[in-house]
Amino acid sequence: MASPDVLIIAILSIYLFLALLAALVLVVISLRAPSNLPLLVAAGLVVLAVVVVAVTPVNVPTLFGLILALLATALAVLGGDPITRRILTIATHGSVRDGSAGGILVADSDQDAAALAGSSPHLEEVMRGGATIGYLERISVVVAILAGFPEALAVVVAVKGIGRFSELARPEARERFIIGTMSSLLWACVVGALVRLAIW
Repeated sequence: MASPDVLIIAILSIYLFLALLAALVLVVISLRAPSNLPLLVAAGLVVLAVVVVAVTPVNVPTLFGLILALLATALAVLGGDPITRRILTIATHGSVRDGSAGGILVADSDQDAAALAGSSPHLEEVMRGGATIGYLERISVVVAILAGFPEALAVVVAVKGIGRFSELARPEARERFIIGTMSSLLWACVVGALVRLAIW
């Protein structure tokens, strides 16, 4: 007969695997066109899993923890994209248009002169490569948390801030940078912390 701890570990391991897998499926479905319901359910599954891990007195075995770590890394990296895009759309009320190179389209700095001349302002793409930077940011964050080096988050934010500094003169770019970075980092941190708590 199995001891109660072994049974709890088995149930916890299976539950975490299924919760992370279900959340990953939901965010992959939302990659092309983010919508509220699948993303809310995915976030709810992750938050519930964090609560379960926080109150459970046992940890999953290391070998199964590696499987969970791979699944969580995929969830953190892929899931951050639709979640961040949906949050940005809600925050900006859909008023900011996406550019063709992964940035946003904003009126150039001479928009007042164009408005006075009666012509429509020229649109310029800023914050180019935002989606790619987001993927790299989330993979760096989740790996740092899983490795037990959360101090690396400061390095990630500093590098991103320095790289984007010249583009942050426009209010739209500042808003997108802050909201996008915070939502992307929060998602990666919660998913990484979930596995870190489950293993150690």
